Amino acid sequence: MNPLMGFYRSHCIKIVLLIVALFILCELLIYHIVLIQCNWPKLDPNKADPSIDSDEKELRALLLADTHLLGPRRGHWFDKLRREWQMYRAFQTAMTLHKPDVVFVLGDLFDEGLWCSDYEFNTYIERFNSLFYVPNRTKLYVVVGNHDIGFHYGITPYLHKRFSEAFGSPSVRLLTIAGNHFVLINSMAMEGDGCFLCRPAEIQLSNITKRLKCAKGLGTCPKGLELKQYSRPILLQHFPLYRESDEECNEPDEAPEDEKRHKFRERWDSLSKESTLMLLESLNPRVVITGHTHHGCRRYHDGFNTHEYTLPSFSWRNKDNPSYMLYG
Repeated sequence: MNPLMGFYRSHCIKIVLLIVALFILCELLIYHIVLIQCNWPKLDPNKADPSIDSDEKELRALLLADTHLLGPRRGHWFDKLRREWQMYRAFQTAMTLHKPDVVFVLGDLFDEGLWCSDYEFNTYIERFNSLFYVPNRTKLYVVVGNHDIGFHYGITPYLHKRFSEAFGSPSVRLLTIAGNHFVLINSMAMEGDGCFLCRPAEIQLSNITKRLKCAKGLGTCPKGLELKQYSRPILLQHFPLYRESDEECNEPDEAPEDEKRHKFRERWDSLSKESTLMLLESLNPRVVITGHTHHGCRRYHDGFNTHEYTLPSFSWRNKDNPSYMLYG
């Protein structure tokens, strides 16, 4: 063999092996290296909710928001492929490492859900179920976001029904898991104008409030709807509770400084003051977890002893440092 040809062949093999090694590191192993550093929070016995039976199994929940799967109208095909691959690897690695009991996705699953045809919507569902596949041991629940069906005045009964039936996600829902009560809410149904969307949501919310109060020993329970025990609920929704801006948010994944000064519009960037007060007073949640802003934030509602967490977007298209939340 020509020595020069042998030299080139040897170097070509080394280059190919290097490229393969880089691909394995950057597209597979890096997710494990980074995410293995995330741990479930250690429970402080002094801060445990005494109303939850100590014999109950510890619940581990993984939460994320704003996946914004791209549709046919916005975004380049390669951008779509790249972002979905990143979310797929991050999510499946998290599932392998953390093994959560339940996963909650807090709205804006899709980027073009409010515009897409039925065919496109069904394609969306298939992609979502493929990217965010969970094993049989894990339950997955979603709440709806404005990109899934539109903002309040753009929502039609058809869009609402299509999403609700596809994901088993009504406007208001109570889930009890391992002694924890989760209230899942459609933020766009909190307008308070008595429309086809809001009025049924208000009735459902009122019924849940009665059930929680009954479990606490206040009032009477509707037959067959009694809760085994009371604990302050965990409120999950897409919009954050009312706040003027993100200026008070100081988290590693907070908004850039110029965005933090942007004043929020009620019913667009956050819930209204009235809806926020209504939810805090009626449900008295211990924790509120939301999305929508694409940036992280942590707040404390002193008058209600309620902690609120806003999760950053899970998509690299919206956030340079996307993340998820481990709640347990």
